[in-house]
Amino acid sequence: MSFGAPLFLLALTAVPVAVALYVHGQRARRRGEVAFAAAPTMPSVAPVRPGWRRHAPMAVYALALAALALALARPEATVAVPEDGVAIMLAIDRSVSMSATDARPSRLDAAGAAARDFLDAVPEETEVGLVTYNDRVRQIETPSVDRTEVRRSLDGLQASGGTATGDALAAALAALDRSGDGGGNRSSEGRGAPAAVVLLSDGFSTLGRDPLAVAREADRRGVRIHTVALGTDEGEIDRPTRSGGTVTRRVPPDTVSLERIASLTAGRAFAAADELELDAVYEELGERLGTKDERREVTSAFAGGAVALLLLGGGMSLRWFGRLP
Repeated sequence: MSFGAPLFLLALTAVPVAVALYVHGQRARRRGEVAFAAAPTMPSVAPVRPGWRRHAPMAVYALALAALALALARPEATVAVPEDGVAIMLAIDRSVSMSATDARPSRLDAAGAAARDFLDAVPEETEVGLVTYNDRVRQIETPSVDRTEVRRSLDGLQASGGTATGDALAAALAALDRSGDGGGNRSSEGRGAPAAVVLLSDGFSTLGRDPLAVAREADRRGVRIHTVALGTDEGEIDRPTRSGGTVTRRVPPDTVSLERIASLTAGRAFAAADELELDAVYEELGERLGTKDERREVTSAFAGGAVALLLLGGGMSLRWFGRLP
């Protein structure tokens, strides 16, 4: 919290002055009561005494006075506001390792549910697209404020195949390019508003382009890549064997490579062991991406609060004593 006119904070000194005057007045009133009737006879002279209610309205008025003094100083706060022209690509790994059930009901199901929550969390003005991939890019949805197709694609995810993370990142950058060209006011190179890729994966990249090389290209274009490593070191999947049986294979997430991808683009790297942690990660990203911090004057909030306190204090006084103090 900061203030546009901090000198007006001196008006806060009126609060202790008013409190001191009120205390002095109460002591004078108490002396008058004693002069009117001796203490032993007070219960019969004034059998009903207001107690704490006598002072409650004045305490509320003191808070109102403090709020008005702060309003005069023009308080300012940093708030998150939607940013125009932001485009985000979700890149979701749907390789066979995403069928592991260490995140319930499976890693892929948890990823899809968290992505849908992410769509609800980002501002409506933010364009969101989607890339799904395994051993190759399977589906691309160009960023748009209409998220119907993205949601439909998330509902049909199935785990299979290997992991081509570099190809997916390259496809995400290309989709951002197409989105900028189509809008006529943005491209991923030299764009005015920021663009970002949110990459969720659990496995080592085994096919296609080197994801680190693509990350360096994203950095040159000013596109940040935020990564989420899903799963635990104990995650396992069953793979068929040539003899017709199955073999259990452990599939820990590749946190090191994902952290490296994020660091190359000044993005953030997260690790989520289960669906609850993944929801928290996507919620945080949804609140951060597509918004910017902006200083806003909140004088009206303090002034409105002061008026509300004045009305409350007046209402308490009228309710209990039938008059205003």
